[in-house]
Amino acid sequence: MNNPYVPLLWMMGIAGVMALGGVGASAILGPRKYNRAKLEAYECGIQPTPHAIGGGRFPIKYYLVAMTFIVFDIEIVFLYPWAVDFGELAWFGLIAMLGFLALITVPFVYEWRRGGLEWD
Repeated sequence: MNNPYVPLLWMMGIAGVMALGGVGASAILGPRKYNRAKLEAYECGIQPTPHAIGGGRFPIKYYLVAMTFIVFDIEIVFLYPWAVDFGELAWFGLIAMLGFLALITVPFVYEWRRGGLEWD
């Protein structure tokens, strides 16, 4: 019996064994000396500043950068397979992709108007 999923299952099994083996080896072989510096959050060498009461607020620039990443990431995820099968999809694929690009343009324009693409 020649099952095409057997190599995939072997690869997943080997990856699982390596992942669990790495975690297990680090737990067994790793150093167990904890000090104050190791238990603190890493702050790139800069002393952390006290936060405002109530946790403070993140600037909108943080969320706009995250939104830019998500919009462009989703766009590429859908455009690449469409470009690969462009010949087979014909007019239906073209119209569907134009509709998708029109929908994806809305958050892009919103972010552009809010100043998310300006790096000062």
